[in-house]
Amino acid sequence: AVIQLFTSQGCSSCPAADKLLGQLRQDPSIVALSLPVDYWDYLGWKDTLALHGHTVRQQEYAQARGDREVYTPQIVVNGVAHVLGSDKAAIEKTIAETRAKDKPLSVPVTLNVAGGKVTVSVPDSASGTDADADVWLCPFASKIPVEVQRGENRGHTLTYYDVVRRWVKLGTWNGKAQTFSVPVADVTPGESDVDHVAVLVQREPKGKPGLMLGAATASLR
Repeated sequence: AVIQLFTSQGCSSCPAADKLLGQLRQDPSIVALSLPVDYWDYLGWKDTLALHGHTVRQQEYAQARGDREVYTPQIVVNGVAHVLGSDKAAIEKTIAETRAKDKPLSVPVTLNVAGGKVTVSVPDSASGTDADADVWLCPFASKIPVEVQRGENRGHTLTYYDVVRRWVKLGTWNGKAQTFSVPVADVTPGESDVDHVAVLVQREPKGKPGLMLGAATASLR
C-alpha cells in the first residue's frame, strides 16, 4: 500500500499520527509518506516543512472522491480512500479494503540510484488497461525533528518521518514500457536533509490524483 499522511506542526491531534507513521513505515509492504500542509499556519506557528502543493493535493483527493473531507491528521490510502491518521486499526482495514476492491500497485515499477542518476523503469501493462498515469519522483527525508515554539504544539519537539520535500513529474506512462532517468543533483537541489526518493505511478483522471498503480523507494546515500 501507499499511505500519504497529511499533517501539520500546528495541529495538536497530529503528533499521534506522526508517531504511528514512524511505525507503519517499517512494514516493507507499505510506502509511507508525510505530506505536511500549510493551512494551519494562521494559528500562530508556520509549519517549517509544509508545501502548499500538499494542501492542493489533499483538496484534489477530496474532490476526486467527492466527499470534501479535508482534515489533519488524514491518511490517504492507495490514492482512493481516506482515514483518520492516528487510527491504526482503521488504517489497516482501509488498506485491506482497497487491496481487495481497487487492486492497487499492479504495476511492478523499479527504482535505482547509481552513477549519480535516479532511474525509473515502468514495464508494459499486463492488462492493457492501465494507460495514462503520471510518474512522480518524490525526494524525502527519512527523519526530521522539529522544535515547535508557538501554536498548539508549543514547547514540544516533534519527529516527522519520510517527509516529502518536493515533487518532480517524470512524465506520463501510457501502458508501454518506459524508462526515466534524472541526475541526483536535479532531484535534491539545496535540500541536505533528503536521503531517500520514492517513485509513484498514479492515475490522474480528470486531472485529479487517483489510484496508485505502482510505487518504490530507494536510498540516495
